[in-house]
Amino acid sequence: MDCLIKSLTPNKAAFGRHETFALRYGWLTKGFQAFQHNNEIFSSDEATVQLGVGKNMVNAIRYWLRATQMLEVSQDGLHATEIGNALFSEQGWDPYLEDEATLWLIHWMLASNAELATAWFWFFNCFHKSEFTVDEAANSLVDFVNQELTGKHSERTVKNEINLILRMYSQTKATAKVDLEDILDVPLASLQLISAGTSPQHYLTRLKRRNHLPLAVFGYAVNEIFNHRKISTLPIAELMYGEKQGVAIGSIFRLTESELLAKLERLIERYPRVYQINETAGINQLFRDDENVESLSFLRHHYENREWVNA
Repeated sequence: MDCLIKSLTPNKAAFGRHETFALRYGWLTKGFQAFQHNNEIFSSDEATVQLGVGKNMVNAIRYWLRATQMLEVSQDGLHATEIGNALFSEQGWDPYLEDEATLWLIHWMLASNAELATAWFWFFNCFHKSEFTVDEAANSLVDFVNQELTGKHSERTVKNEINLILRMYSQTKATAKVDLEDILDVPLASLQLISAGTSPQHYLTRLKRRNHLPLAVFGYAVNEIFNHRKISTLPIAELMYGEKQGVAIGSIFRLTESELLAKLERLIERYPRVYQINETAGINQLFRDDENVESLSFLRHHYENREWVNA
């Protein structure tokens, strides 16, 4: 399976394509299975009837399927990815998001997709303030866009991305602008990666142990990093913090340094023929001995065996 990480490219960025709709429970399954039955569903006049939503929500569902990399566009048009089929087909591993591993995986897919989920990529890889206000995050994202990206991007649209990220990941209260249905129907809030602070505009995103992050998803992410970088050796510090504006597992999952290392040790215990840690020139490095191991195999062990849930 091809690596699904999408690096930051100055001329490839996306903001506001979700029509301001946060990802909801059921959308990925409903949209994916509808696409399997009719690969032109999102451009069909029947889409609103079959999906049971308005036109703008149809566009949002298509966007979220692409942003989470369950569907992708190629020269032949829109098609399902291997991981999309594995998870959300009618006989998939977890089409109804009953396993928390799937939520962690969806989060990883968003945060490692700089092309279509640029704000999510930035927030979880490049924004390192553990306490912040909405305005601080929004202004930082605008600065990042102005300094690192090309093309024209509406400042208002860019800033609004922060509001949607907070709505998707934190347990916020209903307001005149955000109704109760939107709050109760956001699956990624259960990951507790962002929490409300002491005031309505104040938020926290702390590094923690993340005991509920399954080793399978962590292993999948580690393997994707190796595939993306096309290397066999990786400094552990780069897994924690990433290259400059690169994908950083520790940051995406909001792990402490000690917990990242602990999860790597557990990964090595389970896959001693694939990974090992050695010190080279005073630098702790993770080695991958088997470059042919498929990222999907880590997930397959979890979903088909259900023997090792948490790391």
